[in-house]
Amino acid sequence: MNGPEIHVEFAPELHVFVPRARRDGIVRAATDGVSSLGHVIESLGVPLTEVGALVVDGREVPGSHVPVAGEAVTVRTVARPQRVPGAPLRFLLDVHLGTLARRLRLLGVDTAYESTDIGDPALAARSAAEQRVMLSRDRGLLRRRELWAGAFVYSTRPEEQLRDVLDRFRPELRPWTRCTACNGPLREATKDEVADQLKHGTHATYDVFAQCTVCGRAYWRGAHHEQLEAIVREAVALCSERR
Repeated sequence: MNGPEIHVEFAPELHVFVPRARRDGIVRAATDGVSSLGHVIESLGVPLTEVGALVVDGREVPGSHVPVAGEAVTVRTVARPQRVPGAPLRFLLDVHLGTLARRLRLLGVDTAYESTDIGDPALAARSAAEQRVMLSRDRGLLRRRELWAGAFVYSTRPEEQLRDVLDRFRPELRPWTRCTACNGPLREATKDEVADQLKHGTHATYDVFAQCTVCGRAYWRGAHHEQLEAIVREAVALCSERR
């Protein structure tokens, strides 16, 4: 693009994607008279998954709007809570977000996770096939057209990542109902049913168990239960506040 310019002002939350916008939030962008406004915004580094309303000279326009010279564009961030078409709300996380995946599963949120790097095309295809929201810090992945839906994970800290996802999407929480290892549903289990997974001390100390209906993994209130309880309490409190 090397034609006449437009002036694009980004919401503060989007400045992380556009280094040139850090000072005043405004970027001068060239137009070619053919490319859509959505394409122009992506060319500046902002995934459309993070873009909300687009306002041109005071009027809201779709991403397909073709900008002309001199237009003033305001790019807002996605409104929260973000509504995703289809139900139920389900997520897919890439290889870099394992801790976030386990915490979402702990809260009973349907969360698929790829523990190996299967590549952007395969991730995008799975997102579309299973109608899952792709969560990633990979901007290139989030720009793929075949994604069902997607969202950029802004923080590198798991606790902040979780708070942001819960605030943005407000998923229904059903703590202690999913396997943190494979995402399968849990069921109550007797000690005898899971005895082969218990060490002697655990077998003697605990009487209440759950088991994954998919991978068979056993769960009980072990040494890390208080830490997990704290994660659940904070998440439930946050979602209650937002409703």
